[in-house]
Amino acid sequence: MAPQFDPMKNDLILRTARGEKVERPPMWVMRQAGRYLPEYHEAKGTHDFFECCRSPEIASTLTLQPIERFEGLIDAAIIFSDILVIPQAMGMEVIMVDKKGPHFPDPLQTPEDKQYKEVMERKVDVKESLDYVYKAITLTRQKLKGRVPLIGFCGAPWTLLSYMVEGGGSKMFIQVKTWVYKYSEESKALLQKIAELCVEYLALQVQAGAQMIQVFDSWAGELSPSSFNEFSLPYLNYIADHLPSRLQELGLERVPMTVFAKGAWYALDDLCSTNYDVIGLDWLHDPAQAYKVARAKGKTVQGNADPGMLYGGREAITAVVKNMVEGFGGGKQGWIANLGHGMSERCRRW
Repeated sequence: MAPQFDPMKNDLILRTARGEKVERPPMWVMRQAGRYLPEYHEAKGTHDFFECCRSPEIASTLTLQPIERFEGLIDAAIIFSDILVIPQAMGMEVIMVDKKGPHFPDPLQTPEDKQYKEVMERKVDVKESLDYVYKAITLTRQKLKGRVPLIGFCGAPWTLLSYMVEGGGSKMFIQVKTWVYKYSEESKALLQKIAELCVEYLALQVQAGAQMIQVFDSWAGELSPSSFNEFSLPYLNYIADHLPSRLQELGLERVPMTVFAKGAWYALDDLCSTNYDVIGLDWLHDPAQAYKVARAKGKTVQGNADPGMLYGGREAITAVVKNMVEGFGGGKQGWIANLGHGMSERCRRW
């Protein structure tokens, strides 16, 4: 039986994503549920990060914290989770190291690596292995009571491959560059498998109650334009092309889809030619120029304030917001206000 939810009181972001004219631009913040909020640390307690992700009650509590603290100011909630739950579902161990970030104790080495063969041969059941995410989404949607829509998400195949091979964050991306240039066919096989899992994972998030989805390609900017077209864009396209049909198979309506390829400023035109409804922009884009490109292809844009402007105080924030409003056509159509990346943990000036 499908979960039951309250009617929407604020569907502003959904209407904007569909390209409708709206009374004002909707706003939410990437990483709005997280460590910059003191109540996050209280709710997290002694649980580690992935324990919080695996607890529907804790995850829903953390998701709702910014909605309740900034009541009436934020037009969407995004489920508290992590992009690396898919590699975990694929059988890889991922831990969150304090003050360092995600770490794979045993990253993929080469295609001859036993683990690579196991990952490729494993039949991954994201319905069963990531059930806690769907439960958190349903619980959160019910707790929201229609106040704002709920966004689900996944990591893009290229970004997930980067973590799986590098073993964590990286400055040089030596290992994953070795993979794509030395073992390109094996890399593409793994990227395709990840893309297929992303489609199913996102579809089940929608079934659980997510009303919009976002694909995060956090490391897209580490690729050259030609490499992006070979190792990232085809798999971003696969997700956008196949998710709607998978939703139809499940008897579900299509939801707005957002792609955020951080650092890939050169790919804006290509991304606007995809089936995504919303193109997320980082702060490397000029609002007016990006808006012109996107609107010519009927796309809504999202972004793109530099999170660093938050350190500059009210005057700096006002100047950046004014530039965005003017650049993004006044905000009444085709723009979702957001940062150009996630909220920093250091922004505790509330």
